[in-house]
Amino acid sequence: MLVHLSVRNYAIVEHLDLELDRGMSVITGETGAGKSIMFDALGLTLGDRADSGVVRPGADKADILATFDLADIPEARDWLAERDLDNDGPCILRRVITAEGRSRAYINGTPCPQGDLKALGELLIDIHSQHEHQSLLKTDTHRRLLDEYAGATDLARQVHLAAQRWRQTRQELERLSNSGDEQRSRHQLLSYQLEELESLSLGENELQELEQEHKNLTNAESLLSICRQVVEQCSESDSGNVLNALTASLHRLSGVSNSPTALNEATNLLASAQIQVEEAVGELNRFLDHFDADPARLQQLEERLDAIYTLARKHRIQPTEVATLQQKLLDEIETLNANDETIERLEHELASFARHYQEKARELSDRRHQAATGLASAVELEIQRLGMPGGRFNIELRPNTGKDLLPNGLEQVELLVSANPGQPLKALAKVASGGELSRISLAIQVITAQTSRVPTLVFDEVDVGIGGPTAEIVGQLLRRLGERGQVMTVTHLPQVAAQGHQHLFVHKARDSEATRTAVSKLSKTERIEEVARMLGGIDLTKESLAHAKKMVMATKA
Repeated sequence: MLVHLSVRNYAIVEHLDLELDRGMSVITGETGAGKSIMFDALGLTLGDRADSGVVRPGADKADILATFDLADIPEARDWLAERDLDNDGPCILRRVITAEGRSRAYINGTPCPQGDLKALGELLIDIHSQHEHQSLLKTDTHRRLLDEYAGATDLARQVHLAAQRWRQTRQELERLSNSGDEQRSRHQLLSYQLEELESLSLGENELQELEQEHKNLTNAESLLSICRQVVEQCSESDSGNVLNALTASLHRLSGVSNSPTALNEATNLLASAQIQVEEAVGELNRFLDHFDADPARLQQLEERLDAIYTLARKHRIQPTEVATLQQKLLDEIETLNANDETIERLEHELASFARHYQEKARELSDRRHQAATGLASAVELEIQRLGMPGGRFNIELRPNTGKDLLPNGLEQVELLVSANPGQPLKALAKVASGGELSRISLAIQVITAQTSRVPTLVFDEVDVGIGGPTAEIVGQLLRRLGERGQVMTVTHLPQVAAQGHQHLFVHKARDSEATRTAVSKLSKTERIEEVARMLGGIDLTKESLAHAKKMVMATKA
C-alpha cells in the first residue's frame, strides 16, 4: 500500500509530506485548495505524462516521491526482482520534472524509463477519477471491466498475443504465396541456365589453359621456327654455337697454371652456364619432338572456346566469371527452395497458432460468460441503491462473425442498461444521462474493485452529482472497500467524509509572498468540525456539530 507521498514544487504545492494508513482515507478541503493536485502528482510517479507547466512558478524542478509497502503485493516484488530493482525496504518511485520540460524517473533510486513506472504502478495502485465514467461509453472499457472481474486479464492478454502471432504469420505466408508464381518462373529459368552451365562443365583454370594452347597452335609455324633457330645457335651451328664457345673458353681457362681466385670463379660460372644451355637445348628439343600442330585439335579448341564465350555473352559477363555465375545461380535456387520450405513451415505454424488461439479464446469466453451474470447482478443491485430504483443492468456477449481471429476474443462485450422501470435494455451510451452514468460508473468501480489484485484504490471526486441518502450509501461502499485494503477518496459530501477511517484536510496557507497548499491529518474533534462545516457552511452551530458527531460516531457502530 501507499505509505508516504512527498511533493515538492508541484503546481501550487511548495512542500507536502503525507503519511497514509490502511483503511479509508477521506480528503476534503476548501474549493481550489488543491485536493486533486495530490493525486495528479501521484500519477506522475505512476508513469503519467507531464510537461514543464507542472513546475511551481519560481522553482527549477518539481520532485514527487511515493513510497509503497509491498508486503502484500507479491506481483510487484516479483516484477522488481526480475529487473534487479528490489531491495529489503519499501519501494520508492520518484519523478523529477524540470522547468525546461525534461523528465526523469527512478525506481528505488535507479534511473528507469517512464514506461517502467507505468508497468509497476499498475500493480500498486488504481486511480478512479470523476471523468472516468466517460470511458464507459467505449466497448473496449466494457470488455476490460468484465475481464478484470472474471480474473481473466492475463488470459485476455494471451488471446491477444495469440491473435497477433497468427495475423503476423498469415501476412508473411500471404507475402510468400503471392510471389509464388513469379518464384516458380524464376526457378524454371534458373534451372535451365544452371543446366547449360553444368553441361558446359568448365574445369578449374580450363579457360586459361585453352586460351594458351589455342595461342600456341595459331602461331605454330612461327613458334617452331624460333625454337629451331635457338637450338641451332646454341648447339648445332657449324660456324659457331654457344656450347662450342663455352667449351673452348673452359678449355683455355683450365690450362692456366696457378690461376688467380678470380679466374677460378669465372671458370665455375662458365661451367654453370654450359650446363644451363645444355638443359635449355634439351627442353627445346623435347618441345619440338612432341609439338603437334594438328588442325583438328585447333578446331576443337576454337569450338570449346566459342561455347564458353557465347555463354558469357548471353549472361553479359566476362568469360572468366562463368564459374562464379554457376555458383551464384545455385545459391539462388537453394534460396527459392528454402522459400518453399518456409511456406510449408509457416502453414504448420499458422495452424498451430490458430489451435492455440481457439483454445485460449474458448477458455476466455467461458470465463466471461460465467462472470457476466454475477457482475451484472451486483452492479444492478448497486445502481438501484444509488438512486435508480427499478433500474436494470445486463452484459451482452455477441459472437464475432467472420473467419479472422480477433485479438479481443470470440465475442463483443457491451453493457446494457434500463434506467427506469418498463424501459427496454439499451446500450449505455444511448440511455444514461450524465448523472446516471456517474452513478453507474461508481457502482461498476466499486464492484470490480472488490476483485482487484491492486491493494490501493483512489477515488477522485467520483461522487459528483450525488446527494441525500445516496451519498450515505456511496460512503458505505467506499468504507467497505477500505476494510479490505487501502482506499483514498476526495469528496465534497459529508456523508462520505464521515465514513473514513482517517480524515485529511487540504487548505491554502498564505503568507506575504505566496500561497501554498498544505495538508493536515484531523483529530477526532477537528474531524467532527470539518464534517459540520460540510453540512452547514462556515458558521458552525450546535445542531450541525451534533449532527456531524452523530454521523462520525455512527461509522464505528
